[in-house]
Amino acid sequence: MKAIGQCVAIASLVFGLAIRSAPGIAQQVTGELGSPSATTTISGKQLPPPDPAFGGVIAEKASESKAWWPPRVVPPKGAPNVLLIMTDDEGFGAPSTFGGVVETPALERLAKNGLRYTQFHSAALCSPTRAALITGRNHHVAGFGVVGEAATGFPGYDSVIQKDTGTIGTILKENGYATSWFGKDHNTPFYLASQAGPFDQWPIGMGFEYFYGFVGGDTSQWEPNLFRNTTAIYPFQGNPGWNLTTAMADDAIQYMKQLKEVAPGKPFLVYYVPGGTHAPHHPTPEWIKKVSDQHLFDGGWNKLRETIFANQKRLGIIPADAKLTAWPKDLPEWDSLSWEEKKLFIKQADVYGAYLAYTDHEIGRVIQAVEDLGELDNTLIIYISGDNGASAEGMLNGTPNEFTTFNGVAVPVKDQFLWYEFWGSERTFPHFAAGWAWAMDTPFKWVKQVASHRGGTAQGVCMSWPGHIKDVGGIRHQFHHIIDIVPTILEATGVAAPETINGITQRPIEGVSMVYTWDKANAKAPTKHNTQYFEMLGNRAIYHDGWMAATTPVTIPWELGTATPPDVITGYQWELYNLKDDATEANDLAAKMPDKLKELQDVFYAEAKKYNVLPLDNSTLARFLTQRPSATAGRTHFEYSGELKGVPAAAAPNILEKSYTITAQVDVPEGGAEGMIVTQGGRFGGYGLFLSKGDLGIGRGKVVFLYNLLDLKRTAWEGPELSAGKHTIKFDFKFDGPGLGKGGTGVLSVDGKEVAKNSMEHTTPVMFPEDEDFDVGQDTRTPLALIEYRYDCPFKFTGKINKLTFDLGPAQYTEAERQQLPAIADRVARARD
Repeated sequence: MKAIGQCVAIASLVFGLAIRSAPGIAQQVTGELGSPSATTTISGKQLPPPDPAFGGVIAEKASESKAWWPPRVVPPKGAPNVLLIMTDDEGFGAPSTFGGVVETPALERLAKNGLRYTQFHSAALCSPTRAALITGRNHHVAGFGVVGEAATGFPGYDSVIQKDTGTIGTILKENGYATSWFGKDHNTPFYLASQAGPFDQWPIGMGFEYFYGFVGGDTSQWEPNLFRNTTAIYPFQGNPGWNLTTAMADDAIQYMKQLKEVAPGKPFLVYYVPGGTHAPHHPTPEWIKKVSDQHLFDGGWNKLRETIFANQKRLGIIPADAKLTAWPKDLPEWDSLSWEEKKLFIKQADVYGAYLAYTDHEIGRVIQAVEDLGELDNTLIIYISGDNGASAEGMLNGTPNEFTTFNGVAVPVKDQFLWYEFWGSERTFPHFAAGWAWAMDTPFKWVKQVASHRGGTAQGVCMSWPGHIKDVGGIRHQFHHIIDIVPTILEATGVAAPETINGITQRPIEGVSMVYTWDKANAKAPTKHNTQYFEMLGNRAIYHDGWMAATTPVTIPWELGTATPPDVITGYQWELYNLKDDATEANDLAAKMPDKLKELQDVFYAEAKKYNVLPLDNSTLARFLTQRPSATAGRTHFEYSGELKGVPAAAAPNILEKSYTITAQVDVPEGGAEGMIVTQGGRFGGYGLFLSKGDLGIGRGKVVFLYNLLDLKRTAWEGPELSAGKHTIKFDFKFDGPGLGKGGTGVLSVDGKEVAKNSMEHTTPVMFPEDEDFDVGQDTRTPLALIEYRYDCPFKFTGKINKLTFDLGPAQYTEAERQQLPAIADRVARARD
């Protein structure tokens, strides 16, 4: 028996070594195999790697056996830490590093100690760019042909990162890295981002072992929908002055410090993606004062654009003979504005500039922490300035509340002055006017959402890795794309792209490594990324061998209307540019070179078929209103009791465009009660049923239903103070539809008796604030009330909720609105299957 055990062990050891010495694997082993301190690299082709064969001896007695520990998996020798940074909605010309007027010293630091890239491109919208960034595949292949909130039931658009497109987090984690994600997660499907999971599409399920950030397109930096891993946390409650931009840097710094002290030899991947500079623009007051005192924007957006353009030529960002593209006719010239408009718009820009400077400052703290830990020389830092062009989603005049834009409501300039003194504070959810966005994208045309032109896709990038990138301060003009970051990291770390992950054969990485550009001898080498398609919301383009063919946008990003778009194929004109001679796309050659244009159009449609771009879809409202598989799909009746907090909108009863009834059965203790029974939304829009807090004990315990129309108007229904005992509260709303945002009449009843009746001219058309929650028994984020019925969160209900029900009627759209909605019945059916 003893001999048999020895033979099995020896065979296993020989078999294990044979695998490790296979040609091409170049495995690195440290220490004596089987000892507790032994480490090994892996081929990386199969992830997770198979467990190694036992290499010890097993006999009948432990005293006659030999223990053998599997070696710990580590990356190849010399593999660096990776700090991957990307900001949000930051136009190419916004930071000083790429010609802007707002100083960005952290980005400048990397430019001076590494390389600056001037022809790097995104996917033109947030979550598509982010999906491409972490997978190394085109955004349609990664399931994000559009933002997740507009997902539809086609493979390129369903907002699901498929199992055959593993992330850089998974790859590096299985190769021995500590992996983490800080900041914005816009890649968890909107309809799956609840406590019910599944969590395989959350950061911790996509290879990132630690997550500290928010889920969705944006969030308040003062009171965010913040998670640690999958648990909602509320560090801002009772903590005035707390801001996520700083708190996130603090958490990342502590994470790296802890890792260095606990496992000093373990390299890290820190994926650091702050909310700045996406709306809401939420810098601290100190940063607002600092930037406002510099008067950077007093000359207006036309003058700003000229200044940025001159700076870009001086820095060598663009060629000396480049032309500044024309100012669009659809945006007003600065000199045509009134004094009031100029005053408001300068304030908007000052707060935006402060947010950009603040965000870069906190990034600088993270970079400095890497140096303080003694890890700077061993860290590849990639800083991508924006995930798309600057955002024009503030519409022509900007807004104190971004959700007015998403609901198609323009706020007049004179009304915005009500928020002027508080711009950037927790009382606002602000966005600047569209003219600033066009200026921040200098020298290019167009803005965020527009994938057809470089104003929507050009991003400044800086890379630094001391001792490896030696042409410090250099500038690179090779064409590259967001999908090139993963292969760059893999080449730098010496880690192979896997063939399988969890038994699933992986799609090839579609980007190309940028490491070849690090050599000074290759400063002017031709790009290795020769063909790249672009598509977003029907706007499309193709880059091929130095040429760009692009559709002329037919919908305007700052005009979020409901008009039916033209035919997605035949309703577009095309433009043609030779980027070798025309870096800013100022000279359209389409009319002069129709054959070249046709050649590139054919390339686009070939790429579209290859990368899940079809079917093309240029609808917007229809996609936002598409039904999606979720815990609420098809439900009209909902029941709750006790407390429930932090439920996202996709998992909550949707009361928009329909009649509904809310019924609450509660117990009120002796002495009365107060607090929130149920709410969705908060300061910037939503509703709530609660018992009032009162003032100095007066008016406490009154039944109130409050509807907040986008922080523009509040409508209240008030009932009596509730005595001790059991009560039934009912709010019944009859919608005046069909039609988006139509009004209606609500009746509030207590114990079967009508106590208040009121009507609203309008309701919220499309969405409540996406960063707010649906809460039962408390209000976890921002308060719904402004002055009357004011309370502080979490405003817990001090009675008992025995039963809370929602009963929803059918959604009511006009015939014209229905014609805009896609034929989704079969999609929903397939999703449910």
